[in-house]
Amino acid sequence: MSHVTVVGGGLAGCEAAWQLARRNIQVTLVEMRPEEMAPAHGTDLLAELVCSNSLKSTDMGTPAGLLKAELAALDSLILEAARASSVPAGSALAVDRIRFARLVTQRIAEHPNIEVVCRRQDRLPDPPAILATGPLTSGDLAKALAEAAGRPLTFYDAIAPIVDADSIDWDHAFVASRWENATSKPANTPDPTRFGFPAMATSKGDYVNCPMDRGQYEAFVDALLSASQVQAHEFEDARYFESCLPIEVMARRGLDVLRHGPMRPIGIQDPATGKRPYAVVQLRLENSHKTAYNMVGFQTRLRYGEQTRIFRMIPGLGDANFLRYGSIHRNSYLNAPACLNARFELDKAPGIRVAGLLAGVEGYMESTAMGLLAGLLLAADLTGANLDPPPQTTALGALHTYLQRDRGGAFIPTNMNMSLFPPLDVEERMSKKERRLRTARRALDDLLLWKA
Repeated sequence: MSHVTVVGGGLAGCEAAWQLARRNIQVTLVEMRPEEMAPAHGTDLLAELVCSNSLKSTDMGTPAGLLKAELAALDSLILEAARASSVPAGSALAVDRIRFARLVTQRIAEHPNIEVVCRRQDRLPDPPAILATGPLTSGDLAKALAEAAGRPLTFYDAIAPIVDADSIDWDHAFVASRWENATSKPANTPDPTRFGFPAMATSKGDYVNCPMDRGQYEAFVDALLSASQVQAHEFEDARYFESCLPIEVMARRGLDVLRHGPMRPIGIQDPATGKRPYAVVQLRLENSHKTAYNMVGFQTRLRYGEQTRIFRMIPGLGDANFLRYGSIHRNSYLNAPACLNARFELDKAPGIRVAGLLAGVEGYMESTAMGLLAGLLLAADLTGANLDPPPQTTALGALHTYLQRDRGGAFIPTNMNMSLFPPLDVEERMSKKERRLRTARRALDDLLLWKA
């Protein structure tokens, strides 16, 4: 029986180990916690979610929803655990972090083909192996990886605050989901049940909404612009990922940027006025006990005292108790087109494969997807099966193609988005919604052919 070492017990590492083990390959999963704790982690559980508890949309007409459908079709462990630990979040898939991590940890521990070893990995493992140590890869392992792949590139990721539910002032906040009265979907929406992925119903009242009038909003933005924040060290090049910008960075880009971004009021009606607010702050459930809420899109580098002062300006959060403050951390990733082949192997270290965020994708499900694909490709190579990477017309293939395309050194991580797909082979004009739905149907059809 073949044996593989997987280093890293995050989403990508657990998914890769699971896919290998299901194909009768012995796996040693190496995770340094709890022997040594990483700065961003708080538990000894596998698959601990560090930033948001949201895994984004389940709508099949969105890139995020399409990727989930493909992962479901390929029996993703991470997606299965997420669905089993979900908390209400409208059309998004959000999870109770602890329950989710416990489920993944239990499934991994119970699989007879997986052995979990708790130790620090200070060198490249013996091949065949998959490195899925994530964006906080450091120490001797980072140095060894840099020698094999060239210096890792970096960007910055931010964490949003979490608020104690009991400290929310309900005289100034209300519960509602965006567009909660818009229940109809286009008749030609792809059917996810075809892939064993049931449509997740959108329940009413999944978000806490804190509405602002114009004066409150502008005062809030002014406070952000003058606030004190944690400064980067001289050796740090603070390049943020565009879809996860700190709120103060967005505020500096223009007065209305926030209310067209995380504070957009579109689809929200304030029951106190019967009208759409000028801006709104949304809070999403953080756990199944409904004792904590995550401030959606409010990742920040503000000092803790400033977070308390400024975020308490938000209606409904005047006496907010912050269970976790927002923070910032540096993420590392490889220049994948320059050092990884089409099967995720390091060009200068054959037999060592890289998966997840370290390979140059961004997002929970994207990391899971590349862990899954790395596991499938390695399993095929070890068992003599003939398996090419999936076509670019699928979500999995689109991400994989992005990691292979040479851009002359200008490489940054990506999340799942429509620009990664090749254009449809049609001539007629169509709406954005119809184009997305046709792209989704093509992807699911092509995934079935590839899977077969």
